[in-house]
Amino acid sequence: MPNTQRDLHKKLLGKKGEDLAVKFIKKSGYKLVKRNFSTPFGEADAIFEKDGVTVFVEVKTRSNDLFGEPKDSVGYKKQEKYKKIAEYYQLKHGEGEVSFAVAEVTEEGVNVITDAF
Repeated sequence: MPNTQRDLHKKLLGKKGEDLAVKFIKKSGYKLVKRNFSTPFGEADAIFEKDGVTVFVEVKTRSNDLFGEPKDSVGYKKQEKYKKIAEYYQLKHGEGEVSFAVAEVTEEGVNVITDAF
């Protein structure tokens, strides 16, 4: 089934949001380890390291607030998925401290919620 114009818009918006979030987080002193890390459990948008902590970042981009704030769409299921992604990552790259963050990208800019869950 071919992508609709709406699907394409959502993909482009998401890609632009990820790019902005990664740039913002890197400027905050974090080292980018991996983007779009795929596992059997799903994909992490970005993985960073800072001060010995591996940070798994879910990026949520919104062009308006009709459906709430971006962070509101990271519910229990998404959080559990990210925890499994982190466990999978640690099996391959070694144990260590992990943290989870949500990067909200809106027309106003980027807001990163550290230790989000």
